[in-house]
Amino acid sequence: MQATDFDYDLPAGSIAQEAIEPRDGSRLLLTNPLEDRLFIDLPDILASGDLLVVNRTKVRAARLIGERLPGRGRTEVLLTQRVDPQRWRALLRPAAKLKAGSVVECGSITVTLLTDPDEGVATVSLDAKGDVEVAIATAGQVPLPPYFHGTISDPSRYQTIFATRVGSAAAPTAALHFTERVMAGLAARGVEVAEVELEVGLDTFRPMHDGNVEDHRIHTERIVVPQAAVEAVAATRDRGGRVVAVGTTVVRTLESAAGGDGRIGGFDGPTSLFIMPGYEPQVVDAMITNFHAPRTTLLVLLAALMGDTWRDAYQHALDSGYRFLSFGDAMYLEIER
Repeated sequence: MQATDFDYDLPAGSIAQEAIEPRDGSRLLLTNPLEDRLFIDLPDILASGDLLVVNRTKVRAARLIGERLPGRGRTEVLLTQRVDPQRWRALLRPAAKLKAGSVVECGSITVTLLTDPDEGVATVSLDAKGDVEVAIATAGQVPLPPYFHGTISDPSRYQTIFATRVGSAAAPTAALHFTERVMAGLAARGVEVAEVELEVGLDTFRPMHDGNVEDHRIHTERIVVPQAAVEAVAATRDRGGRVVAVGTTVVRTLESAAGGDGRIGGFDGPTSLFIMPGYEPQVVDAMITNFHAPRTTLLVLLAALMGDTWRDAYQHALDSGYRFLSFGDAMYLEIER
């Protein structure tokens, strides 16, 4: 497979540049067969006994703006992943004049590069008085996607209603459509909910370079599968329900924790699972997802679950005026086995 196999023409006008209200007013494309619905209709689409699995991670205020010392200009430090209590992975702009040992003062936080930047990314340490996460929340900004040129009046609009565990550099955007109204409808329908965690890193959204897809270095992200989710999946299997993943992050999390017979085991650690065509899903039966950018690993994952029919769905969405990417519309697909 070549990266060009996952390319398509995405007009700039199809990229959502505003967050619509209410959240559940976004469109929802059903894929088999193609049918145009609204997200508020989701309770009518799922069935009693199904299990909805969501990612409960919260976007960290990871965008730090500071000065390279001594007084050498503005620098942006975007924290993409906490490696351990002392070290972080960060995307630096501009990175050309930075090297291991460089220091950037970001308000109350001192950032020191521990490695030379590689394609703008370096390992850094953060020094702050008190708890570093509190310092980041105070000094930082929630990073919006680089292709989003609009504005949102409330930063919480880029958080899902499930967000309780700080750790992601970007929102698990498929869950941005959910509201308490949708959740009440799902509960009345008899759909249960389980929570997992995948700390979203920016590598998720980076386009693949030309060449073999198999040669692409997949991002590594931390996942947590709590015992409650393990038991919820097992109970769903026992009653004959479906496991419905909200977003690619949940798909990767559940499939990384697969324990056999459609069930999962507890997990707390890194995953580098790259789901591509030829992969046989072990846990996930259906997925809710947004429309992804060309040549991304997210689109490769979608193709693994849908086959070549993803192109028909995307063309229909483009022709029908669906909104793409993070603040865009959603689609629902069931996996045929």
